[in-house]
Amino acid sequence: MIVPNVTFKTRARDESVGGPNPYRWQDRTCDDIFKDRRVVLFALPGAFTPTCSSTHLPRYEELHDDFRALGVDEVVCLSVNDAFVMFQWGRHQGVEKVTMLPDGSGAFTRRMGMLVSKDNLGFGMRSWRYSAFIDDGEIVKMFVEPGFDDECPADPFEVSDADTMLEWLRGLLKGWTPEALAA
Repeated sequence: MIVPNVTFKTRARDESVGGPNPYRWQDRTCDDIFKDRRVVLFALPGAFTPTCSSTHLPRYEELHDDFRALGVDEVVCLSVNDAFVMFQWGRHQGVEKVTMLPDGSGAFTRRMGMLVSKDNLGFGMRSWRYSAFIDDGEIVKMFVEPGFDDECPADPFEVSDADTMLEWLRGLLKGWTPEALAA
């Protein structure tokens, strides 16, 4: 499966912008992020939420250099939140290595088949929790949390964690071949 082709609305630091908020809008396409690159993507329901803030994002940040040592070009955290929320959440969490990617309208998440309603929690439409290894735009492996459903009363966090992805990558990338990744 190939990643869907969408454009993400992000913010980038720009010193030519005056004032206390020196950022400008910057579009990033899926080609910008995934083409000719190996990317670990993990998606979660929301910025500033308990599991996302206490475990999911911090552990990927902590293990970032381990992913890089295995040939991963970028580790990306995606959530159906706008660019301002993702920026502030990353700042609040002290994120320096993981790329915070806002999917404000949920377009990417919807096309990935991972958009769910979380109206029961007052969230609206959000991403189901998952992680993926993407090689040159092709989704090689996904770890999708069990119980995928609208209005899910639980927030499973069993397989999309950083340690599971890292263990899988270590097993396959030591002797990386396209055939090994397909298995």
